[in-house]
Formats: sequence, structure tokens, C-alpha cells
Amino acid sequence: MKTVRQMLDAKGAEVISVSPDSNVLDALRLMAQREIGAVLVVEGTQLVGIMSERDYARKVILKGKSSQDTKVREIMTERVMYARPEQTAPELMALMTSKRVRHLPVLEGDRLVGVLSIGDLVKETISEQEFIIRQLENYIHG
Repeated sequence: MKTVRQMLDAKGAEVISVSPDSNVLDALRLMAQREIGAVLVVEGTQLVGIMSERDYARKVILKGKSSQDTKVREIMTERVMYARPEQTAPELMALMTSKRVRHLPVLEGDRLVGVLSIGDLVKETISEQEFIIRQLENYIHG
């Protein structure tokens, strides 16, 4: 079972982020360009929140606000669930399922070192299951 650190080593540790003072429209453009559903909000080197498509839908669209005139800090989720490098995919799947989140920043101490999505964890789980199946088939067939 791979650790978060191993998954990040394979995936890459690139973190897409915006400033809390960015306007929501710019954050949405970045998310669309990078084909991601959430962006981390970083001030200096500190993780201060996350802005997701859900935040946008509930806090801008439904309230009739302007994406151009609204700052990310006004709609971001400030209490961010996060992962540690030593955790495993099943641990993160359980956390993400119970807390209904699809993106987890990875913190080592207080340093942001990456981000994993539910899609990353599903891919890892499938890969691990395929490996086990191949091993069992090899064992059965000799």
C-alpha cells in the first residue's frame, strides 16, 4: 500500500494556487485552464484555504454575486482538511468519504508539498488491485 509521499513522487508535487486577494473569475479561469475542480489558496507560503467549484456555485452563483468583483477570500473554505506524507490511500479515501471532500492538500509540518484528489486515489486503488490480481493469477497458473 503506497504512502501519500510515494503517490506524490509518481504524480508530481505541483501545486496550483491563487492568492486570497485574487478575484474569483481569475481563479475560475486558472481552474478551467488546468482542468481542475479546486485551487489552493496560499498567502505567502501559508495555506489559508481552498476554493472549489462547489464554493463558487453556492457562494457566488446562488447569491447573485459577480465573479469579477468577488475576492477568493470571500468564498474560500478556510478550514481545510489535509493529508500527511506518511498516510496511505485507504486512510485518505476514508477521510475524503466521511468529510465529503474531493481534494486534500498535503502538508509536511506546515509546508505545503502537494495535493491529491479523489481521482488520484481511485487510480491508485485500481492500480493496486490490478497488481494483486496479476499476482494471484501468476500464483494460480504456476
